[in-house]
Amino acid sequence: MPNYPAGVTVHAEAKIIGIENIEFGSPVLIDDFTLIMARGPIRIGNYVHIACFSSITGGEPVEIGDYAAVSQGARLLTGTDDFIHGGFGNSTVPTEYRNALRAPISIGRFSIIGANAVVLPGVTVGEGAVVGANSVVTRDLEPWGVYIGNRRHRERDRDAVLAGLARFETDRRRES
Repeated sequence: MPNYPAGVTVHAEAKIIGIENIEFGSPVLIDDFTLIMARGPIRIGNYVHIACFSSITGGEPVEIGDYAAVSQGARLLTGTDDFIHGGFGNSTVPTEYRNALRAPISIGRFSIIGANAVVLPGVTVGEGAVVGANSVVTRDLEPWGVYIGNRRHRERDRDAVLAGLARFETDRRRES
């Protein structure tokens, strides 16, 4: 079992490939049955939870901001195939016959990727944005929105989140 940095809890049934490519904040919690394939650099911020049955794959860089969450079953895909524009096959077919799409993903601080949501290559999820369960995110999401699919349904209460952060930080300083 790898030696994770202080403040990083990786449950026994999680699978992380390429740990040397991951920069961890603290605390970080990675649940059982999570798969992270870090062929490219991955930065996981402070106070991040990656829930069970989720995955991060595709080989391109990923950044997950502080206080963010990747809910159970969610997928961050930095690489996939485009079958609409002439590509065919799968990973067993040579690259020149496939329309492989590869691009980094950025998840802003305070963002939440809902259960079973999929974030596709090249997407930036803005600070504080919430992605609803079972959504497929194909384009950038503006900060502090609540999205189901790609549609913004309402504003998230940014001031309340930041006030909660201020209380949290004050309490942590008192405990130190």
